[in-house]
Amino acid sequence: MSTSSLEREIKLQFASAAEARDAILRTRATLLRGRRLQEDCLLDTADERLRNRRSVLRVRTEQGRSLLTYKGPVQPSPFKLREERETVVADGETMRYILEQLGFTVWFRYEKYREEFGALDAIIALDETPIGTFVEIEGSEQAIETITVDLGRTPADYLVDSYRGLYVRHCAAAGRPVGDMVFEE
Repeated sequence: MSTSSLEREIKLQFASAAEARDAILRTRATLLRGRRLQEDCLLDTADERLRNRRSVLRVRTEQGRSLLTYKGPVQPSPFKLREERETVVADGETMRYILEQLGFTVWFRYEKYREEFGALDAIIALDETPIGTFVEIEGSEQAIETITVDLGRTPADYLVDSYRGLYVRHCAAAGRPVGDMVFEE
């Protein structure tokens, strides 16, 4: 199965997963998928062809399921808006191997625990990451705006950066080198 569309999303930071979950449930959102670990690998060529175009190639693995995703450059918008094409692959490790044989290498890995909820025509993801708790809302402009207000937030709270960008800023603020954004064992 392959999907193609414009991805429209924002992130909101919360102090804890419990606070975020309570806020989401107060919006009357419905649980779609329970909490699980997502492991993401970003791949690129040695000459950084994708990064230079502000595009992303990602292999995501969770609970024995893998997705291959291409994301185009971010377009001007108050939201994070970009082309996204995604397809299910049978084996993420084999997919990474094939991509490596074609000249791609993993340049950044990140992990998060994710729960997904549905409300209006949006997906609300509760993400617990090594750098904090975030709620990601993906859907129509109207749904994002309505859910943001229902969560007690405003457009001034929108984060439109990627987890990689948030992690780089986090490391800079902490005076730490940037590596992979993974949970400590």
